[in-house]
Amino acid sequence: MPPLIPFDEITHLFSEFEHTAFRLETRRGYASDRQGRRFQAFMQGVMPQPEPDHPWNVNVRERTAQGARFSRVRIIDEPPTDGQRFLMATAAGNVAAGEDIRVLPRSEAERLQLPGFDLWLFDSRILVRLDIDDTDTTLGVEVIEEPAEVLAACRARDAAWRCAVPTAEVWAQVRSSV
Repeated sequence: MPPLIPFDEITHLFSEFEHTAFRLETRRGYASDRQGRRFQAFMQGVMPQPEPDHPWNVNVRERTAQGARFSRVRIIDEPPTDGQRFLMATAAGNVAAGEDIRVLPRSEAERLQLPGFDLWLFDSRILVRLDIDDTDTTLGVEVIEEPAEVLAACRARDAAWRCAVPTAEVWAQVRSSV
């Protein structure tokens, strides 16, 4: 098992990958979101506004303009948790920057036997597995280049992507049912 390293040590991958950066999100929420002012406001009924100047969105715009592709699949419960609803509410800003974000019901993820952990997959050759504790706090990451593990992540990505639906479609349904 590769050593656990701080997330900050892999941030260069987001600007250095050549073709694709894919994220699989499996959690029901994230501590970093819950601690933020936008989440607190969302819980009070205030819709999060896009943040086009956020460093993440700036990087996504720059990289997609160069032909790179950012995509992610978020696994959601039925009904979605507050954390999942927040992520759907904030997705529009990421999508506007150029990221393709889709959602997949947890029951479908289980049927597809997707991994039970969050990951990033860069250029279908570098797997970054996030180590997240029971409080939804990221403790660190493992960088994995072992071909069988990377291939398993590629297969999971492909299976999830085929069945996932654009976030905006699901978010419209969730908002109308609240």
